[in-house]
Amino acid sequence: MSPRQSAAVYRRRRIVVLGVIIVLLALLIVLVWALVGRGASGPDPKPVPTRSSTPSPSATTPPATPDPSADASPDPAATTPGPTSTAGAGPVPCTAAEVQVTAVADHDSYSADENPKLSISLTNSSGKDCTMNVGTTTQAFTITSGNDTWWRSTDCQQTPSDAIQTIKAGATITSSTPVVWDRTRSSVDTCEATDRQRAPGGGAAYRLTVSIGGFQSANPVQFLLN
Repeated sequence: MSPRQSAAVYRRRRIVVLGVIIVLLALLIVLVWALVGRGASGPDPKPVPTRSSTPSPSATTPPATPDPSADASPDPAATTPGPTSTAGAGPVPCTAAEVQVTAVADHDSYSADENPKLSISLTNSSGKDCTMNVGTTTQAFTITSGNDTWWRSTDCQQTPSDAIQTIKAGATITSSTPVVWDRTRSSVDTCEATDRQRAPGGGAAYRLTVSIGGFQSANPVQFLLN
């Protein structure tokens, strides 16, 4: 039977084992620390070129050449508004101050079997062209003898029409188709009558006045019926 080891021997063994464990733990800690330090202090990664990097020769963009058509100097014709042109505006409506209206009878006197033919004359006394409705819708012929009104063209007018006419500056135009007076007294109530009163002849004097577009003739024209 082997002799029993003393307590001192056990203590020394425990101390040795404990020391070995401490050394191993210390080595393990050092190893872990070294690995961590190596990973943290490793080489920097190479930079990846970005789009802002200097382009390679194959991607080099040639320097821009100024475009003559894109000169910085503004084009006066394109940027400066010129005066508004009125050349294409066309004639404007005539005014009473611009147009002279004249009553026209084809003769100064008429035989017993002859009917007066009546017209309107317009003179543009202004220095510019103007337009006017010269249709029958705007025309009115009136024949009087003294204070007696014998005939009005509007009393029995049929199918009136419009006609816009340009009157040149300084020009005179006259009715293309005259109105014929049948030498009878007119009335809106006797348009279809066949026995209307006839105007006396024998050298009786009558006066013609006209208006068109609201413009009145300046003076009446006188004629005689025989």
